[in-house]
Amino acid sequence: MIKNKFYSQLACILIYVFSFWLSYFLLINLSWTTNLLQKQLSGDINAIWLLILIWHVYATIIVYIFSVILNNSSLYDPFWSVAPVPIVIFLSMGMDTLDIKFLVLFPICFWALRLTRNWLISWQGFSHEDFRYIDLKNTNRFKAEITNFFGIHLIPTLIVNFGLFPLVYFVDYSSSSVSMPLLYAASLFTMLAVILETVSDEQMRNFRSNPANKGKTMKYKLWKYSRHPNYLGEVLFWYGIYFMGLSTGLLPIWTLLCPTVMLALFIFISIPMMDNRSLKNRPNYKEYMDKTSSLLLLPPKR
Repeated sequence: MIKNKFYSQLACILIYVFSFWLSYFLLINLSWTTNLLQKQLSGDINAIWLLILIWHVYATIIVYIFSVILNNSSLYDPFWSVAPVPIVIFLSMGMDTLDIKFLVLFPICFWALRLTRNWLISWQGFSHEDFRYIDLKNTNRFKAEITNFFGIHLIPTLIVNFGLFPLVYFVDYSSSSVSMPLLYAASLFTMLAVILETVSDEQMRNFRSNPANKGKTMKYKLWKYSRHPNYLGEVLFWYGIYFMGLSTGLLPIWTLLCPTVMLALFIFISIPMMDNRSLKNRPNYKEYMDKTSSLLLLPPKR
């Protein structure tokens, strides 16, 4: 196993480049996608998104195979933030004005860079695997591998893909039909969500860097008002993408589900897993949990 942090991250980058390239190669060369490719050229948004979904799933499967080979599901971690970048760049090619491209691309690329930087700083290499993955795979080999493929790799990919879906409507619009005030507001909202996430993570990183805080609960600054302000920023980011799509005037009502599924992921899975771990490791976390909002920034209870 590769244990050195630098070589682990280098291996991860090479695996991602290979998986993205191979997925694209398969997409354009398999006979069963030929009809979709032809429809995509004519601007059929359903065909466009189905092609994006297929590419996204292909890349996930390849990363999953390497994670099995390396016996470490944390290989998938940066996929959450890296894979959306080629998707939104591809979609931006159908946006016919520079200002629209900038307002959509900049917040998303900023988010991707922030999350990927966070991964580069915090991930120690293949000698470390996220505790959540270890817990999820803590069962017999067959169940563990089912959980590994679906729960850790495929389902998060599908949720991210679904969250990006509102952006496909920028391909089926005329620039005059886009509400620019709404798009400006949505882009700013999305940027502020990423800033909230960034500030929260930096506050937690600074707190943990002090050896005197080992085993203590972070309950200061933004963390005084929310147990997971970084998750709040992430959830708001996906609602920001929905608001961007809303500016086209073409979104069906059901697409509100796109960011809401992401909200459900954090409320019902991510937050309970983090809270349960903190309850085991921090003696005063129960008191903090009783007083502090799980997600929204609210005054602590007295």
